[in-house]
Amino acid sequence: MQRRIISIIHDDNQHVEKAAGLLALALQPYAVSLFTARAIEAETMSFADADIIIFGSYSSFGTVSADFKHFMESTQPFWYSQPWKNKYAAGFTVSECNSADKLLTLQTLALFAAYHGMNWISLGILPRYVSGQQSDGQNRSSTFTGLALHATSSPADAEFHTGDLLTLELFAKRLLQLNNNH
Repeated sequence: MQRRIISIIHDDNQHVEKAAGLLALALQPYAVSLFTARAIEAETMSFADADIIIFGSYSSFGTVSADFKHFMESTQPFWYSQPWKNKYAAGFTVSECNSADKLLTLQTLALFAAYHGMNWISLGILPRYVSGQQSDGQNRSSTFTGLALHATSSPADAEFHTGDLLTLELFAKRLLQLNNNH
């Protein structure tokens, strides 16, 4: 059986970079390649071999970062030929604020994937309730479009809430399961 390939394309924000690294570790033993959005502009066609392409961006002023938006626009020359059509796509975002309009960022990533004819993978993880109250466990921010992480410290020592890390692990398992069924 051919080894599956997963590519993670993310902006160069330190929080996002750390989240991409954690996600790559959770997706082992698959071949996971990490690319910063700024560095791959000339290589966008190289993702034609990827089974899943995961997009990651910092939530900045309610949407994707400028670096990620630049990457999105750099795909315009090959958009019409649709080389990513029918590939799986997923997304994640990080911000230092609890909300920071992360939903809009995730919707932007999903819409970008739709423009390329990709099949979007939602988070697929329910929030956890204990005694009728939502807990700080899995999917504590109740996002369903993709993975939303809250950075709890400075970019230099980027840390994430334990519930968000659990959600990241569960999301990776979902991606692996879907990829195995593909």
